[in-house]
Amino acid sequence: MELKYGFVSLVLSSFLVLLKFQESESRSFSIDYKRNCFLKDGVPFQYISGSIHYSRVPRVYWKDRLLKMYMAGLNTIQIYVPWNYHEPVQGVYDFSGSRDLESFLDIANQTGLLVILRPGPYICAEWEMGGLPAWLLQKPNIVLRATDPDYLKAVDSWLAVLLPKMKPWLYNNGGNIISVQVENEYGSYFACDYNYLRHLSVMFQYFLGEDAVLFTTDGNTDWEMTCGTLQGLYATIDFGTDTNITKAFERQRRFERKGPLVNSEFYTGWLDHWGDNHASVETSRVSKMLGDMLALGASVNMYMFLGGTNFGYWNGADQDSRYLPVTTSYDYDAPLSEAGDPTDKLLAIRDVISKFRSLPEGPMPPPTPKYAYGFVSLKKVGSLTALLDTLSPQGPLQSQYPLTFEEVKQYYGYMLYRTKLPRTLVEPTPVISPLNGVHDRGYVMVNGVYQGLLERDTTLVLNVTGQAGDLLDILVENMGRVNFGSHINDFKGLVSNLFLGMDILSDWLMYPLDIDKVIASGWPQSKLKRSNPEASMTEESPGPSFYTGILHTPGVAWDSFLKLGGWTKGQVWINGVNLGRYWPRKGPQQTLYVPGPLLSASQPNNITVLELEQAPPGLRVLFMDRPQLNRTMLRR
Repeated sequence: MELKYGFVSLVLSSFLVLLKFQESESRSFSIDYKRNCFLKDGVPFQYISGSIHYSRVPRVYWKDRLLKMYMAGLNTIQIYVPWNYHEPVQGVYDFSGSRDLESFLDIANQTGLLVILRPGPYICAEWEMGGLPAWLLQKPNIVLRATDPDYLKAVDSWLAVLLPKMKPWLYNNGGNIISVQVENEYGSYFACDYNYLRHLSVMFQYFLGEDAVLFTTDGNTDWEMTCGTLQGLYATIDFGTDTNITKAFERQRRFERKGPLVNSEFYTGWLDHWGDNHASVETSRVSKMLGDMLALGASVNMYMFLGGTNFGYWNGADQDSRYLPVTTSYDYDAPLSEAGDPTDKLLAIRDVISKFRSLPEGPMPPPTPKYAYGFVSLKKVGSLTALLDTLSPQGPLQSQYPLTFEEVKQYYGYMLYRTKLPRTLVEPTPVISPLNGVHDRGYVMVNGVYQGLLERDTTLVLNVTGQAGDLLDILVENMGRVNFGSHINDFKGLVSNLFLGMDILSDWLMYPLDIDKVIASGWPQSKLKRSNPEASMTEESPGPSFYTGILHTPGVAWDSFLKLGGWTKGQVWINGVNLGRYWPRKGPQQTLYVPGPLLSASQPNNITVLELEQAPPGLRVLFMDRPQLNRTMLRR
C-alpha cells in the first residue's frame, strides 16, 4: 500500500513539474522589430506603467499602493533597486523586512502587475549617492560608473548576488519581470565609457540569460542618447510635458530604427529641494500628453506614480552652482500622494487609460485613514555634547588632521569633530573653510556654547572667541550625497583643513555618532526612567540638543503628519524609527509623514527630536491629519 501511494505521489509531482515547465515554455516577452512593438506571449503588447520605489514605502503598505496602481489601469510598474539599501556594509547583504525585494515582486504579481526592473548599479532616483554604496569612497581615487578596477570588482560582486535572485522572476521563467534596464541615464554622465556598458551588458546576459529584454534609458538630447546607448541594449528615451512628442520619438528612432516607441520616464511631477517651492505639474498637461503618446502606440512609464518618503538619511542631492539637498518628502506631485492617497491627477490619468484598455472592475481603494492627534509636549534630554558617552560609546578616533566620514566608516548621519583653541581669542577670530570643506553643515560650539554655522557653498567663515585650551566642537551633518552628474564622489565631513585665522587647526578627536542604534535600543526614554530630564526653560539655549515626549493615541494607529512649528532644523524618530529630516525654517516641506503602522494604539509612542540649531520656547510638536508641503520660509 505504501509503495502504491508513493508511486502516485511521484507521478503527481512529476505532472506538476511538467505543467509548470509547459506554462513557462508558453510564456514569452520580446521585441518585434518588424511590427515595432513588444510581444507578450506572441501578441503585440503596450505597457502602461508607473514608477514606485519599495524603499520609500513602508512594507505594510506595499499591497495597498500596488492595488491602487492596478485599479488606476496600469498593467505594469517600474522599480529601482538601490544597491546601498541592500549592501550597506561591503559584503553584508540585506533582503529582509522592508528590503525584501522578492516579496515586493510577489505582491505585484498577485496584484496582476508586470514589472520593469531597474537594478542599476547606479539609479539616480534622488536617492543617496544615486544608490551607490558610500563605502566605495573608501578608495578615494575611485572612478565611479566606469571601468575602474575597484569599482567593477564591487559591481560584479553585487550583481552576482542580485541578478540570480531576479532570474526566476523574469516573465519568460514564470515571473512578472518583462524587461531589465542596464545602468541608468548613462548618457548624462561625463565618463561616456562604452567598455563599462559592454561589461554590464555581458554581466546581465550571463546571469539573466540571452532572451532577457535589456534596455537603456536616456534624456532627450543627442549627446545623452549617444553616450548612453549600446548595440544589443534596446534604446529608450525619457521626457516630460514640456517636450514635443514627435521630435522626442524621432530622436529615439535615430538611435533605435525599429522596435516600440518607449518613454521610460514620463514626468508626472518633479522633486523638491530644501528652499524651493513645492514642484507641481498641471494635471491637464499630464493627461493630454499621456493620451497622445498612447495613441501613437508608445509604451509609457509615468515617473513617479507614487513618490513616497526619504525616511532616515536616504535623500539625495544635486550639485550645480551649489549643493542642493532633496527634501524628506518625495511626494513628487504624483498621482498617488506621499501617503498613498488617490489624487485628481490619478483620476484624470485613469480616464485617459480607459480609452486604450479596459479598467479593472471595482472601486478605487480609499485613502488610508488619517488622524490629527494634536499637540505633544517635549522635554529636553540634554545637549548633544553632554551626551557623547551615550551617543558614541566606542569613543573618539584621533588624527592630526580631520578624517572624512568615509575614512571613519561613518557613512550617514552625524559626526562630532573636536579640537582645542590653540590660543586665547580676545577679539572675534574667523574659523575658515577656505576650500569649501564642510560637507554639508557644521554646527560650531566653544566649550559647549553654540557659536553658529559653517555650511557648504554658502557660509565658509564664522567668528569665535575663547580661551586657549577651550574645546572647539563642530558637529557635521551629512545632508545626503549627490545623486546625479559628475559630483557623485561626494565625500562627507570635514573634507579639507579648517583654519583659525592664519593657522591650520590640528589634533582632532572624531566621535562617530550611532544615534539610530542608540534610539532603537530605547534611549532616551530608558534613561529618563532613571533620572529627570532637564527642566524646560522659557527660552531654550541654542545648539544641537535632544528632546523627547510621549504620544498617547485615542485607541487608533492611523497615519498622521508631524509639524514642528517654531523648530529650526533636525531629525525625528518615533518608536525608534527615523522619520527623516525636518527644516521648516527653510521649507517648502513643513510636515513629516508618520505611517500609522509605526504607532501603537494602546501603548505610549516615544518621540525623539534632535534639534540642531534652536528649539522654540513652547517645546511642543503637532500631529495633523493632512500634509503641508508648499511653504518656503527662507531663501539664501
